[in-house]
Amino acid sequence: MKIQRWAAAGLLACGASLAMAQAWPTAKPIRLIVGYPPGGGIDFTARTVQQPLQEALGQQVVMDYKPGASGMIAATELARSTPDGYTLLLANTGPFAIAPYLQAKKPYDPLTQFTYIGQISQGSYVAVTRPDHPAKDLKGWLEWARANAGKVNFASGGAGTSTHLNGELMNQAAGLNVTHVPYKGSAPAIQDLIGGQTQLLIDAGSVLLPQVKGGKLKALAVTGPQRDPQLPDVPTVRELGLGAMESVGFQGLVAPAGLPKAITDRLAAELAKVLAQPDIQAKFATAGAQVHPLGPEAFAAFVKSDNEKWARLIRERKLQLD
Repeated sequence: MKIQRWAAAGLLACGASLAMAQAWPTAKPIRLIVGYPPGGGIDFTARTVQQPLQEALGQQVVMDYKPGASGMIAATELARSTPDGYTLLLANTGPFAIAPYLQAKKPYDPLTQFTYIGQISQGSYVAVTRPDHPAKDLKGWLEWARANAGKVNFASGGAGTSTHLNGELMNQAAGLNVTHVPYKGSAPAIQDLIGGQTQLLIDAGSVLLPQVKGGKLKALAVTGPQRDPQLPDVPTVRELGLGAMESVGFQGLVAPAGLPKAITDRLAAELAKVLAQPDIQAKFATAGAQVHPLGPEAFAAFVKSDNEKWARLIRERKLQLD
C-alpha cells in the first residue's frame, strides 16, 4: 500500500509539473534579473537575448537590475524566488563561481540552489594597459612590474569580481604581489587606467574592445585558449609561457532550484534557437564575445568545474572579503 501511495503521489507531482509547464508562460511577464548596472557586458548579453526570447516564448521579458555585492544581491534574490519560470537571471562567472567563496559564510551555494538552463557565451579576458606603457605584451609587463615592485597595481571592477580574481591568478602564476585596487564597476576602473592612476586591468573583451580599438588602451594578452578574432595580433597567455593564467568567463541563463523539467527544457530549447541565429552571433562577435551554447547538464558541469578552479585559488591566496 505504501508503494502504491508513493507511486500515486509521484504521478500527481508529475501531473502538476506538466500542467504548470503547459500553462507557462501565460500568467505574467517573465522577469530577467541583471546583477550589474546598465551598460556593461552582462547588460549587453541580457539585452541581446531579451527580444528574441520574448518573441519565442510569446510573453514579455522584463529586465530588472539588481546591482551590488559583485552580483551576489541578484543571485541571492533569485535563490529565494519561486521556481515557476517567471524569475530568471543572467548569470556570469563572478557571483556563480567566485564571490561566494570569498565570504566567511557563503550567502548561497552556486551548485545546489539554482537550475542551470543554458550557457550563452564564453569569452577570454584581456589584459590591457596604457598605450604609452613600454611593455609590448603581458610577459614584458610582468618583467616591468618585477623591476618596480611595491610601486605597481592592477585595477578591478570590484573585490570578488572576475577582474579581481584574474589579477590574483596573474600574481600566483608570476610569483608577484601586485597590489589590487578595486573600483565600483569596470567603467571607473577603465577611466583611471587611461588616466594613469593604475597600470593594468584584466577584463572581458566585450568591455575593453571599444577602448582597445579606439587606441585608448593597449592589449597585452588574452586569457583564453585561442586568440581573439577581434584582436588577432594579441598573444594568448599560454603563448607567452603563462598558461597558469588561462581562463574564460561564462554567461548563461539560470533559474531557482526546483524549476520543473518541462519548463527548463522549453527555455533551453528556445535559448539554443536564439543563439543559432546568425545576427545574434554577429552581435556577440562584434562585442568581443563568442556564442558558446551549452544545454542544462553541460552548463551545470562547466560551472561546477569553474567553481572548483576559483575556490582553489581563493584558498591558496587566502582571500576573503569579510
